[in-house]
Amino acid sequence: MERVAVIDFETTGMSPEHGARATEIGIVILEGGVVVDRYQSLMKSGARIPSFIEELTGITNAMLRQAPPAAQVMREAAEFVGEAPLIAHNASFDSRFWHAELERVGLSCQQPFACSMLVARRVFPSAPSHKLGTLIEYADLQVTGRFHRALADAEMTASLVARMCDELARTYGLRDVPHSLLRKIQATPRTRLAECVRSFRG
Repeated sequence: MERVAVIDFETTGMSPEHGARATEIGIVILEGGVVVDRYQSLMKSGARIPSFIEELTGITNAMLRQAPPAAQVMREAAEFVGEAPLIAHNASFDSRFWHAELERVGLSCQQPFACSMLVARRVFPSAPSHKLGTLIEYADLQVTGRFHRALADAEMTASLVARMCDELARTYGLRDVPHSLLRKIQATPRTRLAECVRSFRG
């Protein structure tokens, strides 16, 4: 796989359209199936974290008071990612925060997102569920930190993506599984996965 950026956000709620803000971002650069670089930061936006999210993530309002401003963090994150294509687990969630937080600082991102959760539904259809924690256990991958912390989730998503790429390469005789193929797979019904890969090759 070419160089890609795997992103995870922790947030104050489900949707930036309803006022939720990012509280932490974790990014890992995955190249050739190996993590080659990392970026992580808490981010202070002024939004308050509800108590149930504090319990879920371990990120407290007191921690955010000491964090760098969200604008600074997003500028650093955008520079770190550069032009790499993006991947997230449940990308419909993370992509909304990525675009919303960038827009607040006058930046934009044109790269497409691939969703590792949607790809996993095609590659690992018999997994008990396609939540990140369940897939990490199902694929016998290493737990690298606390779930619902951005860098640990990004690292585990990256390891899941690398495992799925290996599985696809072995099953279909591929030399490489590019980001564009993952995007095609996520939009293809599971029953047509083989046809999708063959058409990509041909």
